[in-house]
Amino acid sequence: GVGGGGGVLRDGGSARGCPRVLQGDLGALGVDLKEFVDTNVSLCQPDFLHICDGSDEENKAILTQLEEQGMMKKLSKYENCWLARTDPRDVARVESKTVIVTRDQRDTVPTPPEGGVSQLGRWMSPEEFDKAMAQRFPGCMKGRTMYVIPFSMGPVGSPLSKIGVELTDSPYVVASMRVMTRMGKAVLSALGTGEFVRCLHSVGCPLPLEKPLVNGWPCNPEQTLIAHIPDRRQIVSFGSGYGGNSLLGKKCFALRIASRIAKEEGWLAEHMLILGVTNPAGEKKYMAAAFPSACGKTNLAMLCPALPGWKVECVGDDIAWMKFDDQGNLRAINPENGFFGVAPGTSAKTNPNAMKTIVKNTIFTNVAETSDGGVCWEGMEQSLPEGVTITSWKNQPWSSEDGEPCAHPNSRFCTPAGQCPIIDPLWESPEGVPIEAIIFGGRRPEGVPLVYEAFSWQHGVFVGAAMRSESTAAAEHKGKVIMHDPFAMRPFFGYNFGHYLSHWLSMADRPGAKLPKIFHVNWFRKSPTAGFLWPGFGDNIRVLDWMFRRVSGEAGGVPSAVGYLPSHDSMDLRGLQKDVDLNELFSLDREFWQSEVEEVRRYFAAQVNEDLPKEVAEELEFLQQRVKRM
Repeated sequence: GVGGGGGVLRDGGSARGCPRVLQGDLGALGVDLKEFVDTNVSLCQPDFLHICDGSDEENKAILTQLEEQGMMKKLSKYENCWLARTDPRDVARVESKTVIVTRDQRDTVPTPPEGGVSQLGRWMSPEEFDKAMAQRFPGCMKGRTMYVIPFSMGPVGSPLSKIGVELTDSPYVVASMRVMTRMGKAVLSALGTGEFVRCLHSVGCPLPLEKPLVNGWPCNPEQTLIAHIPDRRQIVSFGSGYGGNSLLGKKCFALRIASRIAKEEGWLAEHMLILGVTNPAGEKKYMAAAFPSACGKTNLAMLCPALPGWKVECVGDDIAWMKFDDQGNLRAINPENGFFGVAPGTSAKTNPNAMKTIVKNTIFTNVAETSDGGVCWEGMEQSLPEGVTITSWKNQPWSSEDGEPCAHPNSRFCTPAGQCPIIDPLWESPEGVPIEAIIFGGRRPEGVPLVYEAFSWQHGVFVGAAMRSESTAAAEHKGKVIMHDPFAMRPFFGYNFGHYLSHWLSMADRPGAKLPKIFHVNWFRKSPTAGFLWPGFGDNIRVLDWMFRRVSGEAGGVPSAVGYLPSHDSMDLRGLQKDVDLNELFSLDREFWQSEVEEVRRYFAAQVNEDLPKEVAEELEFLQQRVKRM
């Protein structure tokens, strides 16, 4: 960090560099951690310091304080559930203000030809970053409390876990990090004098305030910056109190910083759900799946199977850290402790298990509130009792005639994973679960079949690199465009995407590695006349069943231009409620795939350029030749 300015003695406050310690013992911290805290105390100049212990008492006190400050409201209808409404200018990830700081730009992003702009991350030079820090952080926590949050990504003590410490001036972040990570005393003990990722966050609103808050929500959108300094294992975030911009264990650590650590240490940090699938004979396999947002990731992670005798259990709904063990199995943990799910579209029909998870100990953000002390959102499909009214996420009375949604499209629930009724018994296993299949997928209304299997690991890496999907509400893009989202990681790469592809390809060179089979799915293909061709939801088990049997070597597959398609009658369609036009669902149109090949070629040339591994370029050529022969 940058050096700090002077402080003044203030009522209940402190002299320069010595905030009043409200909880914890600064002297008991390891040398590196104490230095990290001291440096940033003199930089940010908080009045108070609170070292988090993760206890119930602390959590109750934090939530009560949030309620007193008007930042949170207790929801009387549920057990220990809370509602936060943000300033409408602070509602989502801000990709345009999220940067990675490296000496050499090419360590962060491939060089696009003719100086175009990279879509695969934003680079900032160390000099520019130091300037940005110096403009924002000195004195930014005056009048506030700096919370020290020690947290573990992954079960405490697991060989696959990593520890971080976040310094923040937001009690909302403290309450949310307690749900999303393992946080507190146990982590400090496990850390000892070891390595940790340094996370610094401020809402950027020192007290006294210069202008009044909207919804009691402190933020500084004009100055928002979320920066990652991988060489120093540092994350610095300013100006936003929202979600992944402020809960720095989430995308910042678990994907951007972790993907870089994973490259150095020889493992994978991926934007993937993890599920356990058990067939009627009691055999179980674990699968990981990468989907862009709005493609039903949480719904698949908590699937209620439509086929009798099948069971699906959830290990994680968003992030997988995967490493080959000594036996060559790819072992995965979910490094998170909670779900930070998009609320709109979640209902008893689409995801009954999520609905059962969120009725206690949950923090809701930017959903609507019902007058009987509950929550609601678009697609929840629950009829309200007579006389119950709705207050929108903007804190205004709302009715369905208003023409705008009652909940923000990116509103969220932050809920403990352990409450999920189908959480996998091994979800906190320190050694992780063995992954036998990796699934890529996107929202493709036309041209892409329901499911196909890659011909090889190398072909599978190409399939991940060529992923495209209709865009979504989680980011600041408008309208339905088919966007490239390789590996569902486009906004989350911690380093050059070309080098990332080489890292994935290198997994095949490990002696004894049992490589998972790679599949691609598309639940969202539409017929020209009648909406979605595939019923989706619980019926997606039919696709998982085919993959399960492919992995066991028991189901038929027919080679096609794109990969192996299910052979005739190899999918179990018994009891399917809807007439499904399988010919249409699996049809491959030559013109569509010719233009797909050209589109992917243009993308690779413009975005990955000379960093594209030759194996991936070869796979594109092979695809083109197969399409020609269709």
